[in-house]
Amino acid sequence: MASPRFDVNQAMDEAVGLHRAGKLREAEKIYARIVKAAPDYFDALHIYGSLKAQSGQMGEALRLITAALKINPRSAEALVNLSNVMHALKRDQDALDCLDKALAIKPNDPLALGNRGSALLSLNRPQDALASFETLLRLDPRNGEAIMNRGICKATLSRHDEALADFDAALALMPGHPNVLYNRGSALLALGRPVEALSDFDRTLATIPSHLRAWNNRGRALQQLNRHAEAVASFDKVIALKKEDADAHSNRALSLLTLGELREGFKQYEWRWKRGGMSDTRRGYSKPLWLGEFALGAKTILLTAEQGLGDTIQFARYVPFLARNGAKVILEVQPELKFLLSGLEGVAQCVARGEPLPAYDVHCPIGSLPLALKTDAANIPPAIPYLHADAARIEQWRPKLGTLPGKHVAIAWAGQANHANDRNRSVDFKLLEPLLALGGISFISVARDLRGDDAALLARHANVTHVGGDLNDMADTAAVLALSDLLISVDTSVVHLAGATARPAWVMLPFAPDWRWTLTGDHSPWYPQVRLFRQPSLGDWPSAIAHLRAALADFAGR
Repeated sequence: MASPRFDVNQAMDEAVGLHRAGKLREAEKIYARIVKAAPDYFDALHIYGSLKAQSGQMGEALRLITAALKINPRSAEALVNLSNVMHALKRDQDALDCLDKALAIKPNDPLALGNRGSALLSLNRPQDALASFETLLRLDPRNGEAIMNRGICKATLSRHDEALADFDAALALMPGHPNVLYNRGSALLALGRPVEALSDFDRTLATIPSHLRAWNNRGRALQQLNRHAEAVASFDKVIALKKEDADAHSNRALSLLTLGELREGFKQYEWRWKRGGMSDTRRGYSKPLWLGEFALGAKTILLTAEQGLGDTIQFARYVPFLARNGAKVILEVQPELKFLLSGLEGVAQCVARGEPLPAYDVHCPIGSLPLALKTDAANIPPAIPYLHADAARIEQWRPKLGTLPGKHVAIAWAGQANHANDRNRSVDFKLLEPLLALGGISFISVARDLRGDDAALLARHANVTHVGGDLNDMADTAAVLALSDLLISVDTSVVHLAGATARPAWVMLPFAPDWRWTLTGDHSPWYPQVRLFRQPSLGDWPSAIAHLRAALADFAGR
């Protein structure tokens, strides 16, 4: 008796029914029979490919949907599904190409518009992604996912207030949505509102306990609240789920250092090279990396600047120790520091970054010296000053500053605007005006980059001389500090310079200070002569400045 003829259309109906019912294995067997019997059957190839994608078999999905599109290249739905496969395979440019083709066929397809925005975000094109989500929202204003994604675009563009408004709107449409909560928490964190951010991360984790970024950002929120032991526990959660998570290790290091656990903190600090957005510049050097594994003896070591000017100044204190133990030390530093650090004890040669390097045997990033030399709280190199202002530079600046009346107080109220913590560590110049009202003081502004209406505000104060625009390098700044009785500054490189040259300095610190200033007390073990004025609570600059003003009035009267 002859076998019954295989009816592909009937089989297709059966397979689709099983597929919709979630019986993927049974459906897959029938799809396989259909494409074998009818290899040019577009719907079978397309839907079978979609099932393979649903099952995580992206290679097979790619093969099947591509075959389907050869039969019908104008299927917008198949192009969108192929874009999803490309995205899963981390081929986001190919995904974008598929979506552009789909939208050329079906211009207002909501799924294609949303996926196009997501592809552009993955390609780090947030402004273009924003345009896609805006188009989608004009067609569907209550699309919660699109509102959330529009907020992610704005957050990526550092428009955090606008992003927060979008996340609030998305939550109104999708209450308790964990991804909206996570992104809302991240926006709040960027806006310096860690208490609210912490609540959002906790709500995210209640739904998705394995959300690595939520655990990591929860730890960062706790850091902003000076709850570093709890922050370490959050980062430990990430590491338990993903042992090699560099961001968690790196953030954990900062909390350990803040808590004074220097040995373990500097060990963990090496993860900074692998964290998101960091380039491992160590690979650009031809000779071996040295992290203290053996005695240097008479070897030549190249120490390389890696982060900010202040970091280079802080860790340059280790150079005399290395030289006294027989090493020949070559420094490669930022151009602004070349002249100043050329005079540091133990430096055989100092070159600016980008200049040709002399011969050397090993190299070490300057921020890794505390690890290499096994630094703990008891053996931080104590010799201060280890840097000195150049006598000729001092004489160049004396005519401009030497005749100013009263006490000379240098001031700096902001660091680099692109610093990750600028929102917390810089101060609005207006907040310093109570200090400027004190008599008997000539203020010297050493701020390099004026912002907003800073120049106009400076011009209102006859007792302020602005020299920041005339400082060619940090050797000039050192000379100005040598001609000043005191520096008052936020946490920026000029504080490290004052600390290293043993000049009197008062530092205005945010509630959650950088690790080197520790959590409590008026002084830091790294610069014992520097006096610290801390915010008593999150964002409370007025109280810190009022405390400093009282001390300054006493200083001026002495």
